[in-house]
Amino acid sequence: MARQAGIIKLKGKVGDMSFYKTRDGYLAREKGGVDKERIQNDPAFQRTRENGAEFGRAGAAGRTLRTAFRPLLLRTSDSRLTSRLTREMVKVIKADATSSRGERNVLDGELELLQGFEFNANGRLGATMYAPFDVSIDRATGEAVVNVPGFVPQNTIAAPQGATHLKFVSAGAEIDFESDDFTLVTSESGEIAIGPQAEAAVSLTNALPANSTKPLLLAFGVEFYQEVNGSFYPLKNGSYNALALVAIDGAPAVQQT
Repeated sequence: MARQAGIIKLKGKVGDMSFYKTRDGYLAREKGGVDKERIQNDPAFQRTRENGAEFGRAGAAGRTLRTAFRPLLLRTSDSRLTSRLTREMVKVIKADATSSRGERNVLDGELELLQGFEFNANGRLGATMYAPFDVSIDRATGEAVVNVPGFVPQNTIAAPQGATHLKFVSAGAEIDFESDDFTLVTSESGEIAIGPQAEAAVSLTNALPANSTKPLLLAFGVEFYQEVNGSFYPLKNGSYNALALVAIDGAPAVQQT
């Protein structure tokens, strides 16, 4: 593809050229490519079909994960979340060392590769929160927990200009990527003033189904607010909020009998 230059920008088709607008600007490309039927049937495109199947599987898994965490993503995400997550899901699927090429999948891959994934590239947890915290997932009890020891907000939180308070938020999800089903449990702290005071420890517990055989994921983040006359308002619609996957426990291996 090529970037359009000049004062007049085009949109639409002219001959074999297509002109269109993206978030990266006005682009142009020439019509071409291989016939769809040939790609679907020609043995020469076997690798292409295999790659396409796995990419589609990655996109579907990413959509399921985004849907599971949607209540938090409504307040924390960026415009490229879908493509970024799909790219990481492709890595998860390619880590499947047991399935044939074209049949590799999330459950037989390495879902733990998603640990540390940031849902908001514009407000990363790693660049927002400098206070230490501990995380754990207990498959037997179903508890997905985040513990934040006592901290001083002003010294350990990189708050954006205008923020007066913060909340810690977390969510535990049990996800069935095969049936596109999930269970989500969320928890949050109260509003915490961003000041020099010493705050007590915060513990956020999410009670998921006990003894689950599905993947369990734990997300943790920080949301910013501005207090006006006793009311708390989200700061710039959450564009500065941070949320990341901080713990993942993939589905346990099936025991052979």
